[in-house]
Amino acid sequence: MKIPALDLKRQIAPIRGELDLAIKDVIDQTNFVLGETVERFEGHLAEYCGVKHAIGVSNGTDALSLSLLALGIKAGDGVICPAFTYYATAGAVAGIGARPVFADIDKHTYNISIESIEKNLFKKNKLKIKAVIPVHLYGQCADMDEILKLARKYKLKVIEDTAQAFGAEYKGKKAGTLGDCGAVSFFPAKNLGAFGDAGAILTNNQSLNERLKILRNQGNKNKYFHLVLGRNNRLDSLQAAVLDVKLKYLDAWNKKRQEVAGYYDAKLAGLALKTPFVPRYTTHIYQQYVLRLVGSNKGLLEYLRGKEIDSRVFYPLPLHLQKCFKYLGYKKGDFPEAEKAASQVLTLPIYPELTQEEKDYIVQCVKEYLHD
Repeated sequence: MKIPALDLKRQIAPIRGELDLAIKDVIDQTNFVLGETVERFEGHLAEYCGVKHAIGVSNGTDALSLSLLALGIKAGDGVICPAFTYYATAGAVAGIGARPVFADIDKHTYNISIESIEKNLFKKNKLKIKAVIPVHLYGQCADMDEILKLARKYKLKVIEDTAQAFGAEYKGKKAGTLGDCGAVSFFPAKNLGAFGDAGAILTNNQSLNERLKILRNQGNKNKYFHLVLGRNNRLDSLQAAVLDVKLKYLDAWNKKRQEVAGYYDAKLAGLALKTPFVPRYTTHIYQQYVLRLVGSNKGLLEYLRGKEIDSRVFYPLPLHLQKCFKYLGYKKGDFPEAEKAASQVLTLPIYPELTQEEKDYIVQCVKEYLHD
């Protein structure tokens, strides 16, 4: 039995008619960048999140970069982000000339460690830290109350990296709506995925909303009159049309992911591994279902792949050890929890369309490996 990490064909099939009509409408209008289709999606997105403004952009990485620029982060400024996440979080910081300042993670949630943030803020150096980017990793929220408390104390801007947790809630509020900005990715593999690259920024600040719309569109509000040095980070109408259709199904899809996760939790209980820990303050929408082994993840990873189950490691090398960030001066051992997680975690396939037979097979294979 071959089980992929994600099967988008199964997701698309039941709603193919709606998607085809939405795409046809864009083609008939021949308005392919921004315009009414994007504005309609932005409105639905803001309504879904309970936020005043949603700004459609080209991808999740650009959502982070634009948020940093709009919040006044400049070259040389320090921005705290976790060492254990996807490259884009720190890459967006470095990409505008700012300096990523890495923090360790909580060993239970894999989200940024509050204590590690504080350690960075207490350090006496010439670097001025201006912002923090908590990543809502794997589908659940970081401890936003504590992060916002530190932000107020140290006058930091807060940009939520919501690439993996769109639709999750922190104490009843949608992920991405608690900080100054929430950066969202609609990469095709996300719970709400486009048919290519796409992203969005969430904010309750009107002046920030206006600034972001100017920055994403070559720095102009009126065509050919450029107010600032902007970028070409606009959302395509075709992607907005696809996302607008799929947004209606997101909560149902996330609920099914939670049901699959509950099944895994129950069937894998008592084994020599750790299933996902979900704190009371957050819901989990399981962009990834992550197991943690007592020792190395390599044996189980290879075993599952040998059984044609597409298990993966998110992420095998923490950011502070990546070659591209060598100039920052970090070394092995600086963030022990991030390094341990990288060597011990792996994923199981999780998506709404998994059959009972597939789920049973996945559980059977995990048990077979651990009982050998």
